[in-house]
Amino acid sequence: MIMQYWHRGIDRLDGEKPAMQQINFQQLATLMTPECFQTPFGESLPYRLFTPPDAGHTGRIPLILFFHGAGERGHDNTSQLVHGIAPILTYLQSSGTAASIIAPQCPTDRQWVNTPWNALTHPMPKYPSLPMKLALELIASKIQELPIDPDRVYVTGLSMGGYATWDALQREPDRFAAGVAVCGGGDPLMAGRFKTIPVRVYHGALDTAVPVERSRTMVAAIQAVGGRVTYKEYPATGHAVWEEAYTDPDLYPWLFAQHRSPHHA
Repeated sequence: MIMQYWHRGIDRLDGEKPAMQQINFQQLATLMTPECFQTPFGESLPYRLFTPPDAGHTGRIPLILFFHGAGERGHDNTSQLVHGIAPILTYLQSSGTAASIIAPQCPTDRQWVNTPWNALTHPMPKYPSLPMKLALELIASKIQELPIDPDRVYVTGLSMGGYATWDALQREPDRFAAGVAVCGGGDPLMAGRFKTIPVRVYHGALDTAVPVERSRTMVAAIQAVGGRVTYKEYPATGHAVWEEAYTDPDLYPWLFAQHRSPHHA
């Protein structure tokens, strides 16, 4: 398997404009509306929603489904904003890209995917966890409700949310146009289900929470079935590789250029 190794820090080219100052947590909490998804069966899932003020006036726009990590679980509908989302929203505003973001929050005693995080492999559970089930139902409802382009729905997440990213791609390959999995793991036997979906994968080689082998194995499995995958592994980084992943200057231009494959239309 071909490895791409990346080192922390990117030098700015002469004449290049400095990056926009990253949105802070307080701004995030203001920009992303707290809402709650409820089913007729009494099930509920809190989430935060960002929709551009002029959404609907410029046509259908992309949607990013963001899955947080284990440390951000809870019931406050705020903690899921701590990691990962600020660089995404900063890019949207600095580049003038119109897109929506949905960030559900997993309850404290639940997981996006019912599997140990330190295991070297796991089979995809037959049924999704309740939070995953509700998150996928939430996305389906928002695609109908908001001016979302169904061919430009993306999924990403970090750590426990990295597992969720793989799980979502495996369960609903017809839904997503691209995936970004950050320090997570999936079922390599499921790679064929989403081989037409482009995926970017990030992991720190020094990760002691989620073994780096989890990403390496998934990348190798996708390559083996002729899939489309880019892997960035950071040799001097531990678990918090999301700091590099979501500030990767190549990520967002690539992501927003992706459209759902006609094979999954």
